[in-house]
Amino acid sequence: MASEALGAVALAVLKGRLEQIADEMDATLFRRAFNPTIAEAHDACHGIYHATSGATLIQGKSGLPIFVGVMAHGVRAVIEKFADRPPAPGDVFVFNDPYLGGTHINDMRLIRPVFADGSVFCWLASVGHWHDIGGPVPGNYNPEATSYFQEGVLIPPVRLVRAGTLDQDILDIILAASRLPDTAQGDLQAQLAALDLGAARMTALLAETGTERLASALNSLTAISARQIRAEIASLPDGTWSGEDFLDNDGRSATPLPIACDVTVAGDRLIFDFTRSAGPTAGPVNISRATTEASVYVALKHLFPEIAANSGVMEPIDIIIPDRSLLNAQRPAPVGGYTETILRIIDVLFCIFADIRPDAATGCAYGTINALSITGTRENGQPWVMFSFFGGGHGGNPEGDGLSHGNPPIATAIIPPVEILEAAYPVRFTQWALRDGSGGEGAQRGGLGAIYEIAIESDQAQAFVFAERAHFPPRGVLGGGDGARNVISYEQADGWHHPALGSKAVGLQLTHGQRIRLETPGGGGRGPISERSAADLERDATLGLVP
Repeated sequence: MASEALGAVALAVLKGRLEQIADEMDATLFRRAFNPTIAEAHDACHGIYHATSGATLIQGKSGLPIFVGVMAHGVRAVIEKFADRPPAPGDVFVFNDPYLGGTHINDMRLIRPVFADGSVFCWLASVGHWHDIGGPVPGNYNPEATSYFQEGVLIPPVRLVRAGTLDQDILDIILAASRLPDTAQGDLQAQLAALDLGAARMTALLAETGTERLASALNSLTAISARQIRAEIASLPDGTWSGEDFLDNDGRSATPLPIACDVTVAGDRLIFDFTRSAGPTAGPVNISRATTEASVYVALKHLFPEIAANSGVMEPIDIIIPDRSLLNAQRPAPVGGYTETILRIIDVLFCIFADIRPDAATGCAYGTINALSITGTRENGQPWVMFSFFGGGHGGNPEGDGLSHGNPPIATAIIPPVEILEAAYPVRFTQWALRDGSGGEGAQRGGLGAIYEIAIESDQAQAFVFAERAHFPPRGVLGGGDGARNVISYEQADGWHHPALGSKAVGLQLTHGQRIRLETPGGGGRGPISERSAADLERDATLGLVP
């Protein structure tokens, strides 16, 4: 059956049902996961992928878009590795290898084939951020890592479930790597349950619609996205625009690292050239090529939000990255801080597209997840590891001021509630508030960052911070002001201190009652402050939203 023969209504119905399958997998994992990073923050995702190419077909609306884009490379890696040992119904593969379509070692990926008429019809994938997977730093965000060996235990693609039977030996090896094996096992079982549900839903849909009809729908959805993105690109002026921004450092030295891109519009194609970006770094801000490509994918979805998310979005896109680049990491280069680098890529692309398409320009968001791990020992001798990320301001945009205390633009993940963190770990939040004056000024003001102050409730604890934007603020666009920089401080017997590298620290020793404090960046403004209305200026001053 030809794709177009489905008709618009039938295609829309099938699209909705396929998206519902991914959404249900998301919801299943969130309900059943043990660690708050998945269960509360939703640092996970699910998607449906092409049987032979691994290309993205459908993604859930509640999961992290960056995971969906990277996972296409992961599915492809499994297809290629097991080409001579093909999957059987009920098989599930597991891995966290960041160089084979991964992001960093915490993100555990499970992949399951769905069969129809004796062949693989598609693949289902589940990704979740596990709390701990070994390595010298609890929670695995190690700013001092110089290879993945210092970030955690790497699991290559292996067959975890064979024809519906879990391989306990493989599971034992994985769980032995974690400081929190019970939590890890709970998260794994939750991911397996999500894939079970997805496989059941896909099998039922295939039985109802037929293999040919559903394949036709998936092909049509990909082709439509490709046509739409080509039309959007063709509406842009031809030419080349350039931009750059900087990472504070790599966690090992204080040297700033440029993330630079030259974007060329040529008819209905876009070329992203990252040649001018920094080379490989000793510290863990490298990212794999797959992660860089997924970052471009996420940026394009922000710029063209009406286009359905699948591999068609990337068909008219060329991405140039040198072999030796922090954006094309080769093993064993450390990649634990990947989130900071992809956020900077998105910032650079937002600034470039502000020149290409000013009517849609948006100021930069706060540009860091502020990954914080605090660890210690409970009274019963059991270790505890609190890992969380924290919010900040988004940029001013064509529709108004930026969102205050938002989530990073790479994700739909949410900031874990204070009640959950305090209930799960021996910590107490002494402040959780908006950071007045942190948003960049402008016709549309940047959103405010936040202040988080955390006191230790156990006798001893160690804190580890992996963040950015301590030295280079989130940028405004079209004449808008920059947001405030990140400020991290921690309490000692002689008063408050700041990490030597500003945004990164390892093994901060804290005792009962001592605090660690994050003052997160605001978003960049959009347009000159002279164009802001008098009423908005008065409101900003009255509410204390400006310095």
